[in-house]
Amino acid sequence: MTGYIIDWLQILLRFFHVITGIAWIGASFYFVWLDNHLRKPESPELKAKGVDGELWAVHGGGFYNPQKYLVAPKELPADLHWFYWESYSTWLTGIALFVVSYLVNAKTMLIDIRVMALSEPTAIALAISFLVIGWVIYDLVCRWFQNRDTIVGCIVAVMMIVISYSTCQIFSARAAFLLTGAVMATAMTANVFFWIIPGQRAVIKSMQAGEPVEPQHGKRGKQRSVHNTYFTLPVLFAMLSNHFHMLYSHQYQWILLVLMMLASALIRHYFVLRHKGLNSLGTLAFAGGLIAVVMVWAAPSAPVVAESTPTAASLAEVTSIINQRCVPCHSDQPTLMPITPKNLNLRAPGAIEANASAIYLQVVQQKIMPVGNITEMTDEERGKIASWFETVQN
Repeated sequence: MTGYIIDWLQILLRFFHVITGIAWIGASFYFVWLDNHLRKPESPELKAKGVDGELWAVHGGGFYNPQKYLVAPKELPADLHWFYWESYSTWLTGIALFVVSYLVNAKTMLIDIRVMALSEPTAIALAISFLVIGWVIYDLVCRWFQNRDTIVGCIVAVMMIVISYSTCQIFSARAAFLLTGAVMATAMTANVFFWIIPGQRAVIKSMQAGEPVEPQHGKRGKQRSVHNTYFTLPVLFAMLSNHFHMLYSHQYQWILLVLMMLASALIRHYFVLRHKGLNSLGTLAFAGGLIAVVMVWAAPSAPVVAESTPTAASLAEVTSIINQRCVPCHSDQPTLMPITPKNLNLRAPGAIEANASAIYLQVVQQKIMPVGNITEMTDEERGKIASWFETVQN
């Protein structure tokens, strides 16, 4: 029953995470588009009101006229909508999902003994440390070089390369990809919580007190908002990529992740430029080239059967290996998982033969099972499974 409840927690948290993520990212994309399409007003009346840019648009049968003020309107409107719960809800549901899916199952999902033999408390502490330290370093860089966007961009890029490499040297590859994206996502929400919203509140407070509004609040909020724009697609890719073994199971998975996140940021940059009227096809082509490099580099190679297995293994030998290495998870009463993964019970009669192709794919070709190699399956055992499968197929 515990495993069933955890499964439902994962379903609901993932569902809510996607919903809130759509709301946040959609709003972010819209406001970037809006900022890049605003035009200086020609009307003396609008200029006198302090309007710095306006736009006419039509949608859903209605006409809209958004206006942006240089700092703030002279009189504060009674009904003012704030955009922050979308961000907070996305981060909270994402962290909750990370806890339920990875931290609660740290032994199987967070730790890979082939990468680093960690205790569960150590692995959990390290994962949380990456989120906290990643934000602290990023925030300090933005503070120190607040008026030098190019320097900030270069330092943050190097920081993410280091994080990608480090997580892949400490955690299971799937967890490393997810954690790398989570570091950026945490910075995005922290930007909203510590800078963007407080800056807006400071503007309103000054207006209510009849004091001059400091333009630095808008500038700082704008800087962090632009960073969030470029973080968005790399974060989305990192979150999705851990479902695809050809990336995270690669020998140089951290490089593939870095290249794909760079390509994602370039794709976002293309659309930012497009909103400004610049059709930078070179940027889009470069991003496509990076993706093509990753596709070629990550292409699977033929599995190598261990030389110590000169003859085909028997079904009895394969069954013995699977009972020892796979059944602790894949049985009607798993000992290493709260619930049988994919409801696949390899102890059932005929289950090994019925799932031979899937076993060969994930155990021999991809080497992603057992998860984190928690049961310490050897290359010789993988070779025996390969020889048995190839004999059956022939």
